[in-house]
Amino acid sequence: MYRFSVHGDPGQRVAVIVIALILSFAALKTGADIFAPMTLAIVTGVMLAPITDFFERIGLSTGLAASTVLILGVSAIATLAILAEPVIWQIAEELPRIQYELRSIIAEFSNLVRGLQEINREVEEALGAVPSPTDDQSEGGGMPSITSALFMAPLVLAQALVFCGTLFFFLLTRKGMYAWLSLWIGTSDDTEEIQRRFTNAERLVARYFLAISTINAGLGAALGGVLLLIDLPGPFVWAFVAALLNFVLYVGPMTVVAGLLVAGIVAYDDLMVLAPPAIFLFLNMLEGQFVTPAFVGRHISVNPLLIFVSLVFWLWLWGPIGGIIAIPVLVIALALLDIFAVETPVTETPVTEPAV
Repeated sequence: MYRFSVHGDPGQRVAVIVIALILSFAALKTGADIFAPMTLAIVTGVMLAPITDFFERIGLSTGLAASTVLILGVSAIATLAILAEPVIWQIAEELPRIQYELRSIIAEFSNLVRGLQEINREVEEALGAVPSPTDDQSEGGGMPSITSALFMAPLVLAQALVFCGTLFFFLLTRKGMYAWLSLWIGTSDDTEEIQRRFTNAERLVARYFLAISTINAGLGAALGGVLLLIDLPGPFVWAFVAALLNFVLYVGPMTVVAGLLVAGIVAYDDLMVLAPPAIFLFLNMLEGQFVTPAFVGRHISVNPLLIFVSLVFWLWLWGPIGGIIAIPVLVIALALLDIFAVETPVTETPVTEPAV
């Protein structure tokens, strides 16, 4: 009888690895409601690990330190939600006017398309072609109803509980998890090296998140100030949106550009409609070319292709949550593989890492 062995033929090993990866991705896609908040909690825990270590150094127990970090984190999110409430209501008040302007633009574009279709039909009739029937009926879409939002509330609450529970227990047991994973991944001789990589991954991700948060806040403040000077309605709304969406590379800035273009069409005439997106593109270019490399490049330098592939994959897998965790997960993976080659001890400041 033929007995399958993954230790024999290299082709069999590759096939088993590919099948395992496909099944793993299918499981992650199917269980997104559970796995996405859990992964986001673990990534958040890695970012907050230095704060937990600080509380432990000043004398708090591990459980009390983890609880303190969780309470502070939830309080920060709640504070941000309270501060964002006026912004959200302002956006809601502006939606009818924006929808009206968009309908006008779409109607003009539709009339232009219909005119081109009529010209095409007349040319076809002149050439003896049989005109094809047209159907001008279209199904109109609408905003989600209040009933749909109410049905979504329990799912969101469950995901929030999964996030908080995973974050707390990760912060509580992460050192034991690192020790277990170090023994499971390598031999006893490799345990110390693997634990060093886990610690370096925590520090790199924490520094990355702190630097990016500072940069995005500065970008939002600069954008809000310039939009205030050109009298665009709701400049601080756009500042908040730009700072938040800039965490999602590529997709976030493109979304802000599209929104500012619509805002320009609503607020201005002539070429001034291009001023808001052009201002953001200029500020984003300065941030991407000079500010971010100056702050982040000293610690982390990653091939843009890897960033793009990671972002596309995680966005496809888990949507907005995937876009948030894409870069931290990539940095964690590269740090565990020792790609950044941090040679200094954990307690010292890392030197400049080479680009991947």
